[in-house]
Amino acid sequence: MPVRLRSTQAAQLKRRANASRLRGLAVALAMTACLAALLLAALRPDPLLFVAAGLAGYAAEMYLHLNEPLMMRRLGQLRAGVTLRSVLRTALLLVLMGRMDLTDDAAYLQSAVLVPLLLILQAAYSAVCAGIRRNRTLPVVTRNIPLDPLPVSDTPPLRLLRKPGQRLLHQELMVLAGTALALATGDRFWMPLGLLAAALAALVTTVQLVPSLRRAVRFPSRDAVLAHVDGWLAEHRPDVVLYFTGSKDSAYQGNMWLDSLTDLAARGHRPMVVMRERGLVRRLNPTTVPVLCVPSATHLMNLDLSSVRLALYPANVGKNIHFLRIPKVTHVFVGHGDSDKLASVNPFSKVYDEVWVAGRAGRDRYALANVGVRDDEIVEVGRPQLDALADRPAGTAGPIPTVLYAPTWEGWTDDPGNTSLLLAGENIVGRLLRSPEPVRVIYKPHPFTGIRDPKARQVHERIIRMIARANETRGAQDRWRAAATADADDRALARARELQLTEEIGRIQSELADAELDDAQLSRDSGHPDDRLSRRLAEARTAHAEVYWQARGSWEHLLVEADGPHLYDCFEQADLLVSDISSVVSDFICTLKPYVLTDTAALGVEAFREQNTAARAAYILDSGAAGVAKLVTMLHHPEADVLRPYRLELREYLLGPSDRASAERFAEACRDGIARAEEKAGPPDTAADVREPALARRGG
Repeated sequence: MPVRLRSTQAAQLKRRANASRLRGLAVALAMTACLAALLLAALRPDPLLFVAAGLAGYAAEMYLHLNEPLMMRRLGQLRAGVTLRSVLRTALLLVLMGRMDLTDDAAYLQSAVLVPLLLILQAAYSAVCAGIRRNRTLPVVTRNIPLDPLPVSDTPPLRLLRKPGQRLLHQELMVLAGTALALATGDRFWMPLGLLAAALAALVTTVQLVPSLRRAVRFPSRDAVLAHVDGWLAEHRPDVVLYFTGSKDSAYQGNMWLDSLTDLAARGHRPMVVMRERGLVRRLNPTTVPVLCVPSATHLMNLDLSSVRLALYPANVGKNIHFLRIPKVTHVFVGHGDSDKLASVNPFSKVYDEVWVAGRAGRDRYALANVGVRDDEIVEVGRPQLDALADRPAGTAGPIPTVLYAPTWEGWTDDPGNTSLLLAGENIVGRLLRSPEPVRVIYKPHPFTGIRDPKARQVHERIIRMIARANETRGAQDRWRAAATADADDRALARARELQLTEEIGRIQSELADAELDDAQLSRDSGHPDDRLSRRLAEARTAHAEVYWQARGSWEHLLVEADGPHLYDCFEQADLLVSDISSVVSDFICTLKPYVLTDTAALGVEAFREQNTAARAAYILDSGAAGVAKLVTMLHHPEADVLRPYRLELREYLLGPSDRASAERFAEACRDGIARAEEKAGPPDTAADVREPALARRGG
């Protein structure tokens, strides 16, 4: 999507959110007013007002269902949910007929029978839906674990299970239609006919779901599923577990280790991913490694995991304690990035048997922090994720140098050193865009930008607008207009290919995680690993990453958001990185290309370098970004890059020796960790039943 379009969207994001909340509140108030009008119309009685208020209420309800689900949930929390409102509106029809002195009329008597019948059928539909969902919810969600012996049936028709509130509204509309026809024709029997049509619709829907309910009732019990999983564990005997739990936005923390697990499997290990959140499973990248999601801590603790000898933890989260309690296992914190952030020396790390870091810098970081992690508990394994990153020679591959600005997010504190975005972001990007010596700017913000501090979101949006204006200005200049015209045909072809690949990726992802299937069927259907789709997806993504850049002018400034190319793809494009103290910098050092850090805390260059390891080979900017011009000149004259020898030295310090692939070092560390666990376990008849707490070993 062009930057100018994304700029417009970003600039309107906050206004749209506020406007949406206000609309939701206004429509909810209008819906309440319609209910009051229905009551008034029933008591007066006024059939015309009743129909008008009913139709207006239907429109308001439908709007909230389609556009404001959060408001619908809040109404439910206030005991004013869709069921109560539906019962109230249907009952008011009888009140209306009674106030019209129709109690002796056959139409009234028929309606008096049909109203409770309709409510009973609607309740039956809700009960059937709840029964199907409850019985089809397995105690686990799996991938690549055979469930063949279990009678897991196909997903029921989701169109009948989804949006029950809207289904009730459609049935109410039939009742209103009968009332309106009775008013228009003078024939009162249209009222019970409308009720009858609604009751029949509820009956038909319920009957359609009965076969699915019967299959759901015969679904394997919780104990049967857990027993089957226990049997699979006893047969497969996994020895390495990646224990991954967190919010839906944290999927990247586990995804970055999947390739390493696949490599371990190729080396003869039996790795497995253990997760805790159902919704996170669908966000996991395709893999042939077995995945077992166990939401219940009790179920997890009762599973037979006696074969596991090595547990890897990519994040420090509370649910880790449920796996840390398992004895005879070497518990290792591997993290999801290596940097000088405080999170990289979290005191919680002392609960693990070992902490694996990329290089010597990680070891020294823990020694300096003095948080209780002993030196003999630290293992240097490199960064397996970086093995594929090439050491590109100095100089630029495009007609003009490319600068990647990839600030981290604002963090959970107000420390000015957390991110350069707030104090320096606009200055950095502005000076780059106005530079007399041309550069291309790629802006890739952290996906969490603005989630805590609205000011960060506002700065982010202003930077997007700056980039959009700069592209418009550059496009109007003869030099760049000629460049755009020269390769217009090639870029058009690349854009067409990009769209094809985007559609192909979408199709493969849909096939891998069909939204029309529930977790039970997805678990059943993915029981036997088949990496053909995964390979196709990887190939399509690689091709898409390549064609993405071809579809955009080498002179065009770009905004790359979370759904765009991977950070490492941006590394390949960049001649210079401007970032903050984060794992982005530590990873970029692998390329040996120059990078810049911003001293937004105003510590001074020497103090800043002394405090932050990654700054030792970095060019340093202050918040005003006054040194940008010199950096741009250096990009046009690579021989002026005086820090390259220091980057080579720092790469060894941060990421470990480059003469051996990190994947090899990681695999060796896994073998050693398993061996230590076997030694700790001892003979089966003498092994301790309870794991000795890490703090106890330290005398804590």
